[in-house]
Amino acid sequence: MHGEIDLSEPFDPDADTLREECGVFGILGHEDASALTALGLHALQHRGQEAAGIVTFDNDQFRAERHLGLVGDHFSKAETMERLTGMGAVGHVRYSTTGETILRNVQPLFAELEGGGIAICHNGNFTNALTIRQQLIRDGAICQSTSDSEVVLQLVARSREHKIVDRFIDAITKMEGAYALVALTAKKLIGARDPLGIRPLVLGDLNGAPILASETCALDIIGATFIREVENGEVVVCTPSGIESYFPFGKQPARPCIFEYIYFSRPDSVIGGRSVYNVRREMGRHLARESIVDCDVVVPVPDSGVPAAIGFSQESGVPFELGIIRNHYVGRTFIEPTQQIRTLGVKLKHSANKAIIQGKRVILIDDSLVRGTTSVKIVQMIRDAGATEVHFRLACPPIRYSDYYGIDTPVREKLLAAKYNMEEMRKYIGADTLSFLSIDGLYRAMGFEGRDNENPQFTDHCFTGDYPTPLTDLAEDHDFVRSPRLVEVG
Repeated sequence: MHGEIDLSEPFDPDADTLREECGVFGILGHEDASALTALGLHALQHRGQEAAGIVTFDNDQFRAERHLGLVGDHFSKAETMERLTGMGAVGHVRYSTTGETILRNVQPLFAELEGGGIAICHNGNFTNALTIRQQLIRDGAICQSTSDSEVVLQLVARSREHKIVDRFIDAITKMEGAYALVALTAKKLIGARDPLGIRPLVLGDLNGAPILASETCALDIIGATFIREVENGEVVVCTPSGIESYFPFGKQPARPCIFEYIYFSRPDSVIGGRSVYNVRREMGRHLARESIVDCDVVVPVPDSGVPAAIGFSQESGVPFELGIIRNHYVGRTFIEPTQQIRTLGVKLKHSANKAIIQGKRVILIDDSLVRGTTSVKIVQMIRDAGATEVHFRLACPPIRYSDYYGIDTPVREKLLAAKYNMEEMRKYIGADTLSFLSIDGLYRAMGFEGRDNENPQFTDHCFTGDYPTPLTDLAEDHDFVRSPRLVEVG
């Protein structure tokens, strides 16, 4: 049942991965606010490569720079940074999970309200944004983007509360889904995390200047001190006089996204008190305990499979080798000009290290299996390099359900594990054996005895189908989504 790969489309080296979400950063009360924000966004670039934006406030007006492309493409230029003056700044790197990749969707989004301006950026996905947006449009709202984040601005603007913090809280209490929000007003830096803490947000400090960021690696790059994580359901308000916290949702158990540990966060980040690198290595150790097979060498699919492969090797005693070399200079926009070149496929991004592989029984370690198309090519590449056996191991359970909280997974019909059983998947990718880390093994790698099925410790719906919040938009028919919209052509 070896799958036939559709070669009619231009090669996208990242088409078979879980797409990143977004990254947010904010700082208040520092003379180098914009430069520090640019550095923070650079550290968070792995969370989104489609667009980047920064908004600052200079005690007189808000200043914005928003661009398609990478942070370094735009925010390393002196003339750009000189325009972003001010002691407060918020920034965003984007991979679009809702809304097209067009300039008017690039965040931070900004609006002039009755009490002054506010810039807002968002990591995650609201699961009722389309429903609320449709009602807002019916009530006369004029939407300038197709981003779900704009709904928050619209609700803030329409709130009957008087203080900006109260209006912000009033708005987010109407939202469902997963979010980490960072907002900048003339006097305040505001952060908010969804009631379950699905999306991450941390609080830091740099010489008295408070910082909000998606990951601790963004603090490390600027030499800031990690203070704590923003709690699930918490709204933090930073002003020159200090930090205040609000809990408009009440206290409830947190359920952070398990994929932050498996794939999304940078290995050098710390989330929930856990080193992401160490957790991934532990996932490899538990994978080895569950599915070892006689082999000669453990080979990671770089780069995301490396920590798990190290753990697998340490636990099993099988040597770890870099049997696949990654080319880091393949962009997402690479266009293959001919069908013949297109058949090279995965070799544009990965090359087999024949000296390590030839004549060996190889265990391949990757972090996850999505569509399976890239896995087919990698397995064949290892065989072509002379491997006598190829055993495929995944450091997470089978992904059987789509995500609606900010991860751009394919529709369920295109998830390999949703279509096929284990033997069918093995035949599809062409491996001698195939095995995934069990759900309990995943939780044991996180330091638990297993998954608490009554009160799960993490948001793990991609494996279990256990969605922790309502999925309101899925149940609604949103005709306006299919209506004609402005297309930016220049």
